[in-house]
Amino acid sequence: MQHNKLPWPKSPRLPAGEAGYSRSLNKYMKFIYHFLSRFTLILITLFVLTNNVTVSVFSSENFEVNSLVTYEVEKSGNTKVTNDINIINTKPEVYAKQYVYKLNNIEPDNIKVTEGNKSLDFKINKKARGADIVVYFDESLVGEGSKRTFRISFTNSDFAVRTGEVWEITIPKIESANLFDNYNITLMVPKSLGNEAYISPRPKDSKVEGEFNNYYFDKDQVTKSGISAGFGKFQVFSFSLNYHLENDSAEKKSMEIAIPPDTSLQRIHYESIDPTPENVFSDEDGNWIASYNLSSNERVDVAVKGTVQIFSSPRGFLIPSPVTLLSNTKPTEFWQSNEEAIRTLAERLKTPRRIYDYVVNTLNYDSAGVKSNAKRLGAIDALRNPQSALCMEFTDLFIAIARAAGIPAREINGFAYTENPNIQPLSLVSDVLHSWPEYWDKERNTWVSVDPTWGSTSGVDFFDKLDLRHFAFVIHGKDSVIPYPPGSHKLGNNPQKDVYVSFGQLPTNSYSKIEIKSVQARGFNLFGKKYNIEIINTGYTSEYEIDEQIIVDHVVKDRSFIQILPPFGKYEDSVSITYGLFASRAPKNILIQAGNHQLSIPIDKNGIILNQLIAISCILIFLVIMLHPKRPSIYLLFRRLKKSNS
Repeated sequence: MQHNKLPWPKSPRLPAGEAGYSRSLNKYMKFIYHFLSRFTLILITLFVLTNNVTVSVFSSENFEVNSLVTYEVEKSGNTKVTNDINIINTKPEVYAKQYVYKLNNIEPDNIKVTEGNKSLDFKINKKARGADIVVYFDESLVGEGSKRTFRISFTNSDFAVRTGEVWEITIPKIESANLFDNYNITLMVPKSLGNEAYISPRPKDSKVEGEFNNYYFDKDQVTKSGISAGFGKFQVFSFSLNYHLENDSAEKKSMEIAIPPDTSLQRIHYESIDPTPENVFSDEDGNWIASYNLSSNERVDVAVKGTVQIFSSPRGFLIPSPVTLLSNTKPTEFWQSNEEAIRTLAERLKTPRRIYDYVVNTLNYDSAGVKSNAKRLGAIDALRNPQSALCMEFTDLFIAIARAAGIPAREINGFAYTENPNIQPLSLVSDVLHSWPEYWDKERNTWVSVDPTWGSTSGVDFFDKLDLRHFAFVIHGKDSVIPYPPGSHKLGNNPQKDVYVSFGQLPTNSYSKIEIKSVQARGFNLFGKKYNIEIINTGYTSEYEIDEQIIVDHVVKDRSFIQILPPFGKYEDSVSITYGLFASRAPKNILIQAGNHQLSIPIDKNGIILNQLIAISCILIFLVIMLHPKRPSIYLLFRRLKKSNS
């Protein structure tokens, strides 16, 4: 057999931190090396598990590597990780002597290494954060086609964490996937953790086996992003928000604040708003605006408390009008969708998915720029300064490109809960706030939230499914700045923290409560009356699609449709009734009906007749006096009165 002569390798110097060894052959061993074995001992560092799973292989082209990783989540949240690894030699002159399994930021427990029914020797090198598991093979498998199959398993409690009402599972992504011929993940989740709230990316396949829901992923899916999943129907946060209002003018003034609203992904349960606002109403974008009347030089501190229920999938919710959707495609100060650079990108990208990917891959989060007075760049300057992006820039660029592509898009400004600000950072703008975009999905008739900032910083796909940690405070659609979110209404030189959010529980007494009030309008009219009507929500949650009817003697005189009535909200209406002479046209009853609530306004015909008789009598007496031929003149009456007083 003819052999191609191999160059004699120098004793390799291994990079710092990599495990393995190489045996240096002296000059007496060179002949044996060339003539007999011609094998080169190599180092393999096949698998490194970090926040992003990475693979580093020394001379990896010499092996075919297949891996099947199973994450079995227990009822307690503890996770058993099993990695079945298969290595096949593809060159006759190489073999694997040891294997290093690196765990960064993970502390493994109950480590086991087996090959078939046999346990393999291994050593644990503990680090400040994590450990290296060095596996030693009993014998070298030499020759092309030689196979080695072994298993490394351990347990860890960090992959599945219960946050409030939801179990959240995070599996890191794998990088350098080209070093694997096959790489598959099986995620096993017990049914007891609850229903699937979200899972991203969508698995290739799933099935139920016994007490587990099994989800299957391939190499392509975990190369681009890791796996993010949540189990449970919804998440609940408690919140306490403070606003500071001051009227420094010389006149009475009306002032407004934006309080967290209902959206398709969240429902608000208010505990209190102190002091009670004059009214709470919904604007064109769906914000809830609370109004207050302040006297001259008056200061009011408003305290808002409640809980928010965040859902995993959009609920059936209010559909915006065509006018609103059209306004959400227009350029604004920070969403310069009419700029040539933005329009060029829109023509190329076209879809929300491609726009999201472009923003994630183009901008880099500047953690050093996170400060209370951070300047908002806007879409164009974000393109010019891709290394200086905060969440506002990720959001502005997405919205501007989407609008240029004719896709309605808007900004959500609110709170995003995270335990690790280094992985999923928050922007500090007047308080702890975060922003993310939404686009209108005309197929599903709903706004869809995405988070390119977290997609960039965490490596998790936040396009197909948002997690249950995004709490919307305000919506910016028609305007890119107004209304201001909670945390922005501060006074004085030393502003305090005004936004507090923590995990909570749903209140047991949360409900909407409609009250109907009617007051006669001021003014004198014997032959008719105007009634001012107020429909007030004195409960803790919003009321939707209220059909208001004004029924006069069983006949509907007027009808209105109240799309939404927020907590502490007020809807005003009026009805005018004609009495006629001696109550000839007066109805017996006026019924105000709002949904399942109603108010009856009885009409006192006898009282109307009596009042009309008295009024008519007074008029007749006056006319008789005025028309009497011997009546004194008005001038003489005044002179007599003046003379008598003197």
